[in-house]
Amino acid sequence: MHLSGRSICSSDPQFVEEKGIRAEDLVIGALESAFQECDEVIGRELEASGQVGGCTALVAVSLQGKLYVANAGDSRAILVRKDEVRPLSSEFTPETERQRIQQLAFVYPELLAGEFTRLEFPRRLKGDDLGQKVLFRDHHMRGWSYKCVEKSDLKYPLIHGQGRQARLLGTLAVSRGLGDHQLRVLDTNIQLKPFLLAVPQVTVLDVDQLELQEEDVVVMATDGLWDVLSNEQVARLVRSFLPGNREDSHRFSELAQMLIHSTQGKDDGLTEEGQVSYDDISVFVIPLHSQGQRSSGH
Repeated sequence: MHLSGRSICSSDPQFVEEKGIRAEDLVIGALESAFQECDEVIGRELEASGQVGGCTALVAVSLQGKLYVANAGDSRAILVRKDEVRPLSSEFTPETERQRIQQLAFVYPELLAGEFTRLEFPRRLKGDDLGQKVLFRDHHMRGWSYKCVEKSDLKYPLIHGQGRQARLLGTLAVSRGLGDHQLRVLDTNIQLKPFLLAVPQVTVLDVDQLELQEEDVVVMATDGLWDVLSNEQVARLVRSFLPGNREDSHRFSELAQMLIHSTQGKDDGLTEEGQVSYDDISVFVIPLHSQGQRSSGH
């Protein structure tokens, strides 16, 4: 099926109709495939150059009146309007993907090399806990249950820590992203890549269905911004800045700079005192008004 709706392969029409495949499903599939292919290219280039490294990825594509937001990692995109704040992505961390990661360790226990336990406990267990009853969660559980502590439970947890401090195999704070093909747990040969997904979650925003105003924007930023500011705080800063700078042709990039300054103790009293980020931060502020005006037929 072409984006215009016509069929490309003669065998497709019946299947497309039965499955209810739409044009946007092809865009989603293209983004998912692009992330996977990009990850494979990065892997080959890192191997050829002898380098190591990885990153998260957040992508927005405006096409045929819709905005597609693809996210693999802990960056975030939100829609900010006069009376609405709408998340356009979800973060992927060891905590949010606990069950998927534990399931993988259950199916392939050799990935842990006998050094880690896949079970989650409220705290790191010690020798004194042997034989005691403690709460735990496994891959098949959303709730909690009790078990008696065994010697194998004293191993380092597959996922340890809470919130922003949660780490996968004591190393990574994210569970999706690109690269890191050669990354190993410190002083071991245990690879992290099997637990990392390059596939993004794709959110679709139907821009044509919105009555867009001049100050309607999408804010995309890396985790350093969201460590300090909530969605609502960012929205408040957007709404306080844009109306008073309508004549400034650079106001959206200036707003992005102002958001970054707000995380470094350089704000104008619009955020809470003491909020400082020491992370590197990238911020994009994308106006939607012009997109909505010219999206039809393109």
